[in-house]
Amino acid sequence: MKKSMLSIAIAIISLAITANLSAQGYIFTDVVKVPATSVKNQASSGTCWSYAAAALLESELLRTGKGEHDLSEMFAVRYNYINKMNDNYLRRGKGNLGQGSLAHMFTNIVKTHGIVPQEAYNGINYDSELNNHRELNKYINVFSAGAVELKQKSPQYDILVEAILDTYLGKVPEKFQYRGKEYTPLSFASETGLKMDDYIELTSLSHLPYYQASVIEVPDNWDYGRFWNVPLDEFMSIIDNALSNGYAVCWDGDVSEKGFSHKNGVAINPVEEMREEALKFEKIYPEVKVDQKIRQQGYENFTTTDDHLMLLTGISKDQEGNKYYITKNSWGTERNSFGGYLNMSESFVRAKSISIMVHKNSIPKDILKKLKF
Repeated sequence: MKKSMLSIAIAIISLAITANLSAQGYIFTDVVKVPATSVKNQASSGTCWSYAAAALLESELLRTGKGEHDLSEMFAVRYNYINKMNDNYLRRGKGNLGQGSLAHMFTNIVKTHGIVPQEAYNGINYDSELNNHRELNKYINVFSAGAVELKQKSPQYDILVEAILDTYLGKVPEKFQYRGKEYTPLSFASETGLKMDDYIELTSLSHLPYYQASVIEVPDNWDYGRFWNVPLDEFMSIIDNALSNGYAVCWDGDVSEKGFSHKNGVAINPVEEMREEALKFEKIYPEVKVDQKIRQQGYENFTTTDDHLMLLTGISKDQEGNKYYITKNSWGTERNSFGGYLNMSESFVRAKSISIMVHKNSIPKDILKKLKF
């Protein structure tokens, strides 16, 4: 009887402690962390794709013993604007001239043009301390429309495109000094030792064939990049395996939901009955059990959209043992008390991911075999 009463007392105390912890809001404990460089700020530019991909390569340089480097996001952005303008012209003005793109566009540029450190090219050649591409993007759209209307790219076209980009972003250095050595963008890319073909993108969509590379239908995939498609549980196991083995993961997904709160350092996928209330994140909310069907519905009814790219740098848990992914954002360090990081719940990532980019060696061998690597 005494043992029974003691067990009941312990259970009551345990419930009270749990309730008290829940009332405190979300308290996170790190489980796994991989090396990452400092949080950057994309500011007033839709260039998260470049910041996330650069952050991935910076983490890879740490992982491979090459030390800490701050890579220039705007170097890739500059070439990407040119690629977009050329694509838009051939599509007779129907291309995507917005500022967004995807991670493979960054690695493709590194393969073709190389990369430079931030100190060699900061991409700000106008009166601002931080990025602001509003005016630049407006002029790119106007100028591109003119070429389409004239149905030609004259010899002056490329000169004028370069002049626009030089004016706002600055001239690309042909050579530069960095840590006591002289490089070109291509020689610096070679010096990093990173091979861009080692980085692949994956998704999980049931309308596409599994274990094959297919085009995903999101506006920022304007170059029709192909993504390896795997079932959702395997998609998540790839993320977990990568992080558990020291590899960062470049993540693309939807941040438009009310459950995404960078301010509070958390992203959750609350159950339906909780979605109508104002989420104050003062308690732990129950979340949706996301399967392949639920994920697909979100993609096909456009509630899961291609909004933002960030870097997954670890795994955490809350005080109730729920799993989260530690996420490095590119909105600076001052916008939340987590230094620019947030924790995205497992349910959120299962439902709201569009795609990931990982080093192919971070993928479980049984899945690699199915992908025929």
